[in-house]
Amino acid sequence: MQLSQIELSTFGPEHLEGAVRLSRQAGWPHRLEDWQMVLALSDGVVALEAGRVVGTTLVTAYKNDCATINMVIVDETMRGRGLGRGLMDAALRIAGDRPLRLVATADGLSLYEKMGFRQIGTVLQHQGVARELAAPAETAAATAGDIAAIADLDRVAFGADRGELIVYLAKVGEFAVIRRNGHLAGFAAVRAFGRGDVIGPVVAANVDDAKALVVHFIARRTGQFVRVDTTAETGLSPWLADQGLSHVGGGVAMERPSIHRAADRPATTFALANQALG
Repeated sequence: MQLSQIELSTFGPEHLEGAVRLSRQAGWPHRLEDWQMVLALSDGVVALEAGRVVGTTLVTAYKNDCATINMVIVDETMRGRGLGRGLMDAALRIAGDRPLRLVATADGLSLYEKMGFRQIGTVLQHQGVARELAAPAETAAATAGDIAAIADLDRVAFGADRGELIVYLAKVGEFAVIRRNGHLAGFAAVRAFGRGDVIGPVVAANVDDAKALVVHFIARRTGQFVRVDTTAETGLSPWLADQGLSHVGGGVAMERPSIHRAADRPATTFALANQALG
């Protein structure tokens, strides 16, 4: 590993402009505001060469339940020097004993497998210009009083306490909900991200409710660019394609160690907040 000229440093706001440069180099759509959001919810390190950001990684901890490792990028001029492994080792130290999740690109898959991560699913990225759709009758805009119940339902579906993420999403975006018999039965969030808006997370008891929650936001964004990150096992992907949101890529969902998930959960995560945050 030839890293003698590289310094690993705590990721701070002063490194954001360099991080944006790296993500653009990698072909990712992240704006400065998107990096600011994930950094606000995470801890991480940057790799510096003569003060220039040449690598990044962030760890988003959801209490002690689990953590996601994300935004792992190595400058294309630095590849093949062991920097990716060095960044991952730093991420593991930050995460401590928490169970870990990540979404791997094709470039990183081999490294993550060597580090003990195993594949658990496929993430499918859908995006496109929103078509004109009728607003569903069963959804409604969330109120401030719904946020605690949204966080509780998200914890059931995701398997970890993401309360801080939910509160952050309420500040920068908006939520829609489905209520039945006086109880919250599902929710979705939307916020500005990349080229337009991203819808997610979407949590619901069944796929029909998930579709209604997605349509709640699409119906208000006719002609605008929309993105949804789902997983293959939810069955939502073909329907998204039918709505004009084409499958344009994705990644491999991975975890370390294997995490037991109850088969009879009352809610499922049908769309991710994004690939970094789960």
